Amino acid sequence: MFQAVDSDAGFGKALDAYLRRWPEESDQVALFAELWREGRQGPDPYARARLEGHFTASSWLLDRTCSRVLLTHHRKLDRWLQLGGHADGERDLRAVALKEAQEESGLSGLVPEGDIFDLDRHWIPEHKGVPGHWHYDVRYVVRATAGDEFRVSDESHALAWRDIGAVAGDATLDPSLRRMARKWLRL
Repeated sequence: MFQAVDSDAGFGKALDAYLRRWPEESDQVALFAELWREGRQGPDPYARARLEGHFTASSWLLDRTCSRVLLTHHRKLDRWLQLGGHADGERDLRAVALKEAQEESGLSGLVPEGDIFDLDRHWIPEHKGVPGHWHYDVRYVVRATAGDEFRVSDESHALAWRDIGAVAGDATLDPSLRRMARKWLRL
């Protein structure tokens, strides 16, 4: 278990809860716990300036029926992904996921639900002078309660509501999207 002794206590407890729910992901949880612990003695893992790797947060953004997820065709990475972004020093990753979902979708009435839904460590290639580095992405379920008319931000080529069952079976999509879709369908 990941015992916490400082202001990040909530994150350690959230990792413990995630591990209990998804024990088959223990290796992934260990990577996140290691980064979290390293941040107590070294560079801030919540800041993008930590180029060895840093925390990001994303939303599994669902419509009111919970049958569709909003995906972005990410401008920099040129692929379909969930909405999300950098923590930029904010330690409440759930709040980061919500803020990013609001900014990237233009949707109002978004409501975060529950604890950590998914963890994904992925490599971000070098871009415009920023060396390649690891993103430790912490993902939360967010529900759109006030409608589904989105606005495409400058960070996206496009946004689209996709049927979760179709996402789970679409081999052209990012494996982590398919994993989240399968998780959602099992709940």
